Amino acid sequence: MEKLDRFDLRILEELQADGRLTNAELAQRVGLSAAPCWRRVRALEEAGYIKGYHAEIDRHRIGLGVLAFVRLDADRNTGERTREMEEAIRKIPEIVSCHYISGAGTFELQVVSRDLDAFSQFARQVLINLPNVKDLHTSFSLGEVKASSALPLAHLRPSASPS
Repeated sequence: MEKLDRFDLRILEELQADGRLTNAELAQRVGLSAAPCWRRVRALEEAGYIKGYHAEIDRHRIGLGVLAFVRLDADRNTGERTREMEEAIRKIPEIVSCHYISGAGTFELQVVSRDLDAFSQFARQVLINLPNVKDLHTSFSLGEVKASSALPLAHLRPSASPS
């Protein structure tokens, strides 16, 4: 699948908005019949455009009221030491996102916790003891303005031709 056409883009938009759409509902929304729509969804999955489907859970409703942004500074940035750190980070469920970053620090983590006391304990017992950690710098979310996993797709549309 080299290039996405308007139907593919509509499918991606609709599935980002509601991943539970039936194939019939999706086909109707994008203007295709069911069989071609299903084939396109399968092709998008096989080509890696669609990585999976999941339920979005409200962290506050399940008692995870704290969202922390933690910058980890590595002691040494060697390939082996960095891989050890990455492997350890992947195994920790409280770390919901991890990015290798430029500038100050090595990794930027998003960490969820029940409350500040639980986060403090987690930072002292888990984060600071990750392999190769030199230092931690933490900021806390004071309120969520926007949290979305939907990606913008407008840049994939052909630009409108001049009149």
